[in-house]
Amino acid sequence: MTSPSRSHARYRKLVFLTWFLTLDLIMFGAFVRLTDSGLGCPDWPGCYGHLSPLGASAHIERALEAMPYGPVSVGKAWIEMVHRYIGMILGMLIIGITVMAWRHRRILGQTPRLATVILVAVCVQGAFGAWTVTHRLMPLVVTTHLVLGMGLLALMTWLAAREKAHAPVPADAARWRPWMILGLGILFVQLALGGWVSTNYAALACMDFPTCHGQWLPPMDFHGGYSLVRGLGHLPSGEMISQEALTAIHWTHRNFAIAVFALLGVLGWRLRAVPGLAGPARLLLALLALQLLTGLTTIFFQWPLLIAVLHNGGAAGLVLVGVTMLLRLSQAGKPSRIAP
Repeated sequence: MTSPSRSHARYRKLVFLTWFLTLDLIMFGAFVRLTDSGLGCPDWPGCYGHLSPLGASAHIERALEAMPYGPVSVGKAWIEMVHRYIGMILGMLIIGITVMAWRHRRILGQTPRLATVILVAVCVQGAFGAWTVTHRLMPLVVTTHLVLGMGLLALMTWLAAREKAHAPVPADAARWRPWMILGLGILFVQLALGGWVSTNYAALACMDFPTCHGQWLPPMDFHGGYSLVRGLGHLPSGEMISQEALTAIHWTHRNFAIAVFALLGVLGWRLRAVPGLAGPARLLLALLALQLLTGLTTIFFQWPLLIAVLHNGGAAGLVLVGVTMLLRLSQAGKPSRIAP
């Protein structure tokens, strides 16, 4: 018979493994999007009805002959399918976490509700992954898929952070909790704006900085840029999306970043010496600096793949650090829970 401490240790290992895989999947999802591999296999869940691109080689060859520079190629098919395989593994691990959370809820000393919410969230995320393909990379669906992925990472981070010991946070630090909630809120707005930039291929709509096309307020079409229900590269009317619309998308994301940097930067600076928060606060400041560097590099070097993936990874890092700090602020004044 398994001892309570061993059951808890296994649960903790599974949670941290799943959290790490969630972060990896978000990074790989960015790679899928940035390499234009989202339609590498234009059906779902298989690849032309096969389990892998190996069985679909004839279909891929015909697609390549019809469109040599189209969305389908052997490399893109493998990139897309590996992303799906990792997603399926993640789903199975989360099922395992949920089962253990219910089965050992007395041993763990925690309600299994969060694990159950995570299970529902990964199912919804899987559905949006399928709709991303079936709706032919519709920007609204792809952006929602990205934001939900970050939300799943936030939930997994909360679950994992509960299992990690840390120095007790002083009770008076709790006054920063509402500000951290606000900071995470505007961060997710920025994530949605950034996803909208990426899914509309507007990253290079402004090639200079800090101005855009040499102007602080360049000609912009916000109505067209933020028309939500439309196909990729088109307006609801069916016309091609204009440069002014792409500029509006890019300009909004760039300038809203000021609010994110200001609030999270102040929080990181003020909390950098607070026991139990010093490490995450310093990491928050470092990640903000990384985001600024990768964002500028993306513009000046015309969106190099590695830098663009790092920019997405930095955003994920801000989510996990912000959630960790919020959890610790919520526990301010309480003794640190030392996991076995």
